[in-house]
Amino acid sequence: MKTSGNTILITGATSGIGLAFAEEFIKEDNTVIICGRREDRLQQIKEKHPGIITKVCDASLAAEREELCKWTLQNYPATNILINNAGIQLVADLTKPVNLERVISEVEINFIAPVHLSSLFVQHLSSKADAAIMNISSGLAFVPIAFMPVYCATKAAIHSLTLSLRHQLRKTTVKVFEIIPPSVDTELGHDRRADKTQTHGGMPVSEFIVEAMEGIRNDVFETAVGQSKNMRAKKEELFEPMNSRFG
Repeated sequence: MKTSGNTILITGATSGIGLAFAEEFIKEDNTVIICGRREDRLQQIKEKHPGIITKVCDASLAAEREELCKWTLQNYPATNILINNAGIQLVADLTKPVNLERVISEVEINFIAPVHLSSLFVQHLSSKADAAIMNISSGLAFVPIAFMPVYCATKAAIHSLTLSLRHQLRKTTVKVFEIIPPSVDTELGHDRRADKTQTHGGMPVSEFIVEAMEGIRNDVFETAVGQSKNMRAKKEELFEPMNSRFG
């Protein structure tokens, strides 16, 4: 996959992995459009990287996803890559009645939004000679951590979705990638931390992006990064040891 000369839309790109992709792609001479819910964060990114195009969008809302697609194609018809990155990670105790609003929100952002956005953009992307959809899943798609069961289930669903989407688009120009991060040192999962600005440790974002970009350049359609390689290969073996660490 060529990594320069593209027009790329990245969802959930106000921090973490999404922002890292935006910064990397802008360095490689691409037009980069990012969207997110936090207007103040988008403005800060714009001030730091004037070349990045920003758009406020709540990926959890169908109407805003539809408006995002319409706005993007009207203003940036050269768009040829969609990166479905927006996601949230919440704790859920399934031994008692769940907060259904939280469950619905997590599923909507992590799974329904990529399904919807991919379907909205695919006809346009199919008209481009070099096009791609990139879905961000997780090593937890293969070895779930039981205290965040909905998050892990949505990432397993993204893995399955990506396989099906790749098959459906096999006769088109659209390449379908799955990027599988390990635990990466971002804000993801701040819901369970007292300090919401604290990251949770893990692989430095700078190291993650090097491996992820290498996979994209070499058309590795299922790019497992860092520890996620082991999680994908040894999912049955690792479930009990990983979960025993959390009680």
